[in-house]
Amino acid sequence: MGICIENVKYIAYSTFLNIFELETSYMIKSIRNIISIIGLFFIPHLLIAQDQKNKNQKAPTLCQENYFTEKEGALFLKSHTLHNLSDWEIRSTNILDQIKLGMNLNNVPKKSSSGATIHSIQEMDGYTVENVFFESIPGFYVTGNLYRPKKQSTSYAGILCPHGHDNNKEGRFREQTQIRCATLARMGAIVFAWDMVGYGDSKQCSHEVNGVQRLQTINSIRALDFLLTQPGIDKNRIGITGESGGGTQSFLLSAIDKRINVSVPVVMISAHFFGGCNCESGMPIHKNGDFQTNNVEIAALTAPRPMLMISDGDDWTKNTPNIEFPFMKNIYSLYQAENNIENIHLPNDKHDYGKSKRMAMYPFMTKYLGLDLTNVTDEHRAINETPSLVLTKNSLSAFNDNFPLPQNAILGDEKIADLIRKF
Repeated sequence: MGICIENVKYIAYSTFLNIFELETSYMIKSIRNIISIIGLFFIPHLLIAQDQKNKNQKAPTLCQENYFTEKEGALFLKSHTLHNLSDWEIRSTNILDQIKLGMNLNNVPKKSSSGATIHSIQEMDGYTVENVFFESIPGFYVTGNLYRPKKQSTSYAGILCPHGHDNNKEGRFREQTQIRCATLARMGAIVFAWDMVGYGDSKQCSHEVNGVQRLQTINSIRALDFLLTQPGIDKNRIGITGESGGGTQSFLLSAIDKRINVSVPVVMISAHFFGGCNCESGMPIHKNGDFQTNNVEIAALTAPRPMLMISDGDDWTKNTPNIEFPFMKNIYSLYQAENNIENIHLPNDKHDYGKSKRMAMYPFMTKYLGLDLTNVTDEHRAINETPSLVLTKNSLSAFNDNFPLPQNAILGDEKIADLIRKF
């Protein structure tokens, strides 16, 4: 029997293909297995690393207390000094956006329809004092005092007076707060002073409640709403002034709410110090990813509206004449309004709202809010605060037997923190 050479060639070729296919299949499977083993080890680590990178990019950073050194604060302002208005408007928009994002102020609850309770009027020399409470968010009440001038006028300036921190948490009951409120009322303004969260009559939660900066800022907005509802108030003559933590409230509210026409933050605006309490810097308003700002830039959002920076030589405002004020003056110059920004520096003063600081504030408020300084000056043209009396805490209390805390008030840090998150 003969053998066909062509058949032999075909059989050999087919066998080769089969062997090749088997070897190739085995190699592919082996490579896949190796890749799988490598993947099991490396890919999770790569994903974790990427996820951490994303978190790092998105996770905001809290800037608190001396987040910058004095040198770093000065260098930051120098590197962010702008020379045309369009650049500053872009920058200021980014700053405002971060403030609102950091405090979730794009979702502020609607103003309560329940109205304010005003009671227990006290007749004083040239002014009256009344006790006040109203809801800022459902279940939380702002507590304060309303000072009115006795002298009748066709319209009145309005001034908000937030207070700073103190060890006894007396807040608006302190002498320095009462005297300035009463004197401003004697000068012709309707004045409202209210409690920080956890201070004075505000005892629904502690000052350390989670989210206190958001709640306190909403309270400031609602305090302004309340002031603007007072009969005869001139919405074009609205000022704010406070010291320390109240200084933060002053420049922060001025930054986010253009209804403030004149701002006098006292012993607070600093290039390197960001606020020592969570009510000032406990939420990410200063930094997010690569974005960074500080309190001087935030204060500069007030421009071109008039601002007086009052500083002293014993705290983080000691460099104001040489560092913070020149930066602010440059921003105001972009609006051709450099005369609207002033600094009174008291190098021998301490961290407070003492008499020397009040004496600097009164003329500035008079100049820009149309107050009557002659109502409080003596025959030597010196400002006389003597008729501005310090009243007892009980007489100024928002709540008493006749006006108790409303039944819908929510109590306790945990519940208030939930309320802040909810709204």
